[in-house]
Amino acid sequence: MALPSAGADAATFTITNSCGYTVWPGILSNAGAPPPSTTGFALAPGQSAAVTVAASWSGRIWARTLCATSADSGDFACATADCGSGAVECSGRGAAPPATLAELTLAGGTGGDDFYDVSLVDGFNVPMLVAPRASSAAAANGSSSCRPTGCAADLNAACPAELRVAGAGGEAAVACRSACEAFAAAEYCCSGAYGSPATCAPTPYSRFFKAACPSAYSYAYDDATSTFTCASAAAAGGYDVVFCPSASSLKSGGNPEAAGLPPSTMEFSGDTAGSLTTTRDAVAALLQTVVVFSAMVVVI
Repeated sequence: MALPSAGADAATFTITNSCGYTVWPGILSNAGAPPPSTTGFALAPGQSAAVTVAASWSGRIWARTLCATSADSGDFACATADCGSGAVECSGRGAAPPATLAELTLAGGTGGDDFYDVSLVDGFNVPMLVAPRASSAAAANGSSSCRPTGCAADLNAACPAELRVAGAGGEAAVACRSACEAFAAAEYCCSGAYGSPATCAPTPYSRFFKAACPSAYSYAYDDATSTFTCASAAAAGGYDVVFCPSASSLKSGGNPEAAGLPPSTMEFSGDTAGSLTTTRDAVAALLQTVVVFSAMVVVI
């Protein structure tokens, strides 16, 4: 499946659905960045699509799931990561959390590095991989840049009950909220008195995400192990974005070269008030559960 080209001065994202179900990718440009060749489309299991963006593009990519068009209103909507446009194209609207997000800032022709990450700061709905197509060549040359990153584990089944988003009729979990969204507390949202790296530390909930997905952002100031760089990735074939990647597609650990990079520009959500009553024993059990779950992930 190929989508319209944006011309020679462009970068390509090859988006692949390795899930056993249809996903609807959504794409949002950051303020000031030109729009991509499409902002939303359906992707059946095993299908790939090439999406073109400007060489200096910045924005985010995610997967919507359990989508349908209403027989009454004609509006298109999704159970997870819906963009609220009422249509398959998101047209400048972002993902409603919880949503696994790929965030990219491309250097274009400046000679600088691209920056990219996979973020669970807004929660989780679908496993995701981001990999520069320059990764193989960089690895062969012994380079530590241009590494793949993401979250190959399906966290929905292991999601703590207080973060779990159940499907229609209370069936199995379809997404896992962030603690910020679930509890709307400053210490989870890294806001207010907790609005700096010195005051906002990992929490038991962010550690749940980090234990399963070491290279993904687990909270706002998780930069040192979660921001990745690659030089001239657009010229080397662009990026692969894979939903439900195989467990073997990601190595454990983060990016040691990312230490000292400026904080990622993340948005945080917290519309639901609540209280946290997790005990120390419950936290230990939570972390043990996710470690066991991660070890059981199989190649899809």
